Amino acid sequence: MFGAIVAFLSAIILILRNVPVAYGMMCGAFIGALLGGASVDEAVRLMMDGAKEMIPSILRILAAGVLAGVLMQSGAALAIAEKLVRACGEKYALFALCCTAMVLTACGIFVDVAIMTIAPVALVIAQRLFISRFAILLALIGGGKAGNIISPNPNTIAAAEAFHVPLSSLMMAGIVPACIGLFVTYNIAKRWSVDNTQKVEVEIVQKETPSWTKAIVAPAVAMTLLLLRPLFRIHIDPLIALPAGALVGVVAMKKTNELNDFLRVGMEKMSGVIFMLIGTGALAGVIANSSLHSSFMQTLQSFGFSPYTIAPLAGALLSGITASTTAGTAVASHIFGGALIEAGVSPLAGAAMVHAGATMLDHLPHGSFFHVTAASVHMSTKERLKLLPYETTIGLTIAVTCTIIFIMFS
Repeated sequence: MFGAIVAFLSAIILILRNVPVAYGMMCGAFIGALLGGASVDEAVRLMMDGAKEMIPSILRILAAGVLAGVLMQSGAALAIAEKLVRACGEKYALFALCCTAMVLTACGIFVDVAIMTIAPVALVIAQRLFISRFAILLALIGGGKAGNIISPNPNTIAAAEAFHVPLSSLMMAGIVPACIGLFVTYNIAKRWSVDNTQKVEVEIVQKETPSWTKAIVAPAVAMTLLLLRPLFRIHIDPLIALPAGALVGVVAMKKTNELNDFLRVGMEKMSGVIFMLIGTGALAGVIANSSLHSSFMQTLQSFGFSPYTIAPLAGALLSGITASTTAGTAVASHIFGGALIEAGVSPLAGAAMVHAGATMLDHLPHGSFFHVTAASVHMSTKERLKLLPYETTIGLTIAVTCTIIFIMFS
């Protein structure tokens, strides 16, 4: 247990000192294993065994990269975004931005990439309708958080693999919390829309995009294949469904000659996540072979905490430490998954609540999401910090809603 605590704290310190997440977790795991009494060979074996547990997630994340690369590089994501914004009209422009971020993220695009994709459209709308950058960025972030818990993104895949539940079931479990989060996001964003200090001049750049009817084909096919399992008990693994949808979309958009470029972009976007998950597995391998998680659960339960409360708190804690939804979800799921199930939480409930909890603090400044989103709307770090309480409120709403739903049905 001492070694597990040292591993955990060492990883935190290294990550907060801007060591890459994967290396921070690997170093923390190795140090903790040695100080916990393991030999060098035993420490390496524990880390290797933990990393091996991540292989199914890594393969499915690589498959998700095919879909993400097609949507981003072909212009399909931008076409979908523009269509959704036009469909809602100027009166509901903020709501349109919330929905667009949610839809693109739910289609399988990383939340930060979805926000960067929509940001140019959002800035043009903000300039025309005199809406502040605070309002549009909060709308995009909240919509992205909502879409992230119902997407085939790496965070969802990691939670599904750790708790051994179908990816499609976990995605469907997040629909109601996502809708509540979207509603809260829109109402908070409206309060910022009249801030006259946050206007920005933008240059409109025309970019060729496919028609939205062709652009929607790839995510629609992928989602349909994933939903065959819960609807008709026809099991098509995400490893097949996600690339299949992407390939059908490429054919529909008549861009087969650009497929290799799409694949390269998808691989580049997923490579960082894959390295991070390897480090996550190494750390989880050491901690999972200690009594830390069971002792932690027993201590919190002795203070009156329900396992249904511990699950989202675990996700929130780890996402805050790593400033990453994926890393937070993966570490929390692998460390606490077994203990939560032993405490009486169903695998689907545990996965959903840990995953929802990870949206609470994944936006902290020591992570890339904070800085990428600030740059997307030309916002300084000082200005971006003002949004943190509101982002946390949105994440808290999603986590609380998810927890209440599973408590009611438990």
